[in-house]
Formats: sequence, structure tokens, C-alpha cells
Amino acid sequence: MKAKLLERKSPFDRSFMVAKHSYPYFLDVWHYHSELELVYITKSTGTRFIGDNIEQFKEGDLILIGENLPHLWQNDPEYFKDKKEGSAEAFSIHFNKFFAGENFMKLPEMKGVKGLLDRANQGIKFTGEIKNQAFGIFNELVELEGVHKLLKLMRFLARLSEEKDYEVLSTDGFSFPLHITGDDRVDKVYSFTFNNFKRNIALEEVAELVHLNPTAFCRYFKKSTKKTYSKFLNEIRVGYACKLLIEGRLNISEVGYECGFNNLSNFNRQFKNVMDISPSEYLKKHKKHR
Repeated sequence: MKAKLLERKSPFDRSFMVAKHSYPYFLDVWHYHSELELVYITKSTGTRFIGDNIEQFKEGDLILIGENLPHLWQNDPEYFKDKKEGSAEAFSIHFNKFFAGENFMKLPEMKGVKGLLDRANQGIKFTGEIKNQAFGIFNELVELEGVHKLLKLMRFLARLSEEKDYEVLSTDGFSFPLHITGDDRVDKVYSFTFNNFKRNIALEEVAELVHLNPTAFCRYFKKSTKKTYSKFLNEIRVGYACKLLIEGRLNISEVGYECGFNNLSNFNRQFKNVMDISPSEYLKKHKKHR
């Protein structure tokens, strides 16, 4: 299932778009676009697909989706039967990563916001107090004009960048985000792993890369990333497997081998460890959109 590119062009007199939507049901198309998208669901329920993440969505969900990250909001079946106008409602903001200017986003004061937009490459679900404030903020953004609208969005993004209660949705391997942690050794391991995960990687090989013995490397990597290297590697492989499964060019067994798993049994086991469902179950959830 190939994601559809949806091009959006902001009007010449504004740098981003804010809208309040009201439909019988949300657009039932697996798609992506070059802009980031901040969404607040005010009405309706269904299943949300962001990268390789599949979850139920409901009123009050606040989600930030990165540039070119495929996504879909699929309402529950009754929405398509009733087709009642106003059954599915949401606010959205679409904006380019450098909507305020590339040099502006590189200012030291914008470090937090830039980090937020980088994390959005995997999709972010906000779960803290900011959810309760979002409705009022979006309502103001719809009504404001000119510089007041811009300043309100910047304050909103700054607030989101400080939020500690959030969940990253899609796995690393689906979108291959660029990791810049500030730790040269960790960044070197990330880069090496993304370039070599399709083959067998010995722990000794990775440890040698950063001039540590395997035991010291394992301790260092877990302390730095809060996960073991084997878990990180499997998440990369499974994320890429999800991408291949959705595209539908290879069968499940071929996908497993293509992603670096040495046998189908191990692929199925590791996939379920990461995604909580089997590869075949994951594929079924997407298949109807082909």
C-alpha cells in the first residue's frame, strides 16, 4: 500500500494554516505531506495509523505528525454508514519546519522547539495537562490574524517542547529519522546501525566502533539510551519490516529476511515483542486500504 502524497500550499499571505474541520468522517486515505501537522480531535473515534503505530483515537487526542510521515485517521464503521455531517471534528495546523525562517529556527533560543520538530519525525502523542488547554489555544489560533497568530503558534510550540508527558508513536526503523543526541559515540552507533541492520551485526563489532569492550559498551548504551542495544536493533528492523509489509512487494517471510532476521520464527517473535501483534495481524489492519 503506497502512501499518497497530498500537497498543501499555504496562501501567499500566511506562513502556516490553521483550520477547524467538520465532516461525516475523516479522510480515509493513507497519505503524507511535506508539512508537519498538529491535530486535536474534538469529536469522533476510530483507529489511528501513524508510521507503523496503530492505536485507537478519541476526543481530546493531541498529536504532532512529522514531515513526510504517512498517517491515516480511520473512523469506526458506523461513521461511514450514517454519513452524518459534523460527526467527525478536529482542529489542525499545517506548517513547514522552517515556516519562521531557517536561520530563525537555528537560534539558540529555539533549541527546544527544534528538538520537538525533530522528534515529530516519529509522531508524538501528548498525554499531559496541555491536552486540557489545547481546545482554547486552537480556538484562539483560528480567530487571530497576522503577527498575533504567529506569536500564539510560537508560544504553543514552545509549551509543547517543554511537555514531559508524551509518547513517541512510530519506531525508528519506519522513517529512519536523523538522530543527533550530542553524544558522539551514541550518534556513531545510531548511524552504523541504520546503515547495517539488514545484515548480522556482532556486538563486538559495534563495541569496537566506539573503542569499548562488549560489556562496557552494553552498560554505556543502556545508560545513554534507556534500552539495550539488541532492543534498539530489533526496533529498527521491525520498523523497517512494517514499512515493507505495508508496501506489499514482499511476503512476510521475505520481509523478515530482508530486515536482518535469520529465520521466520525469530522474525515473528521479535515483531510481536515490539508491536504486540504478529506480522500477519499487522498486515490485515492495513490491507483494506490497498
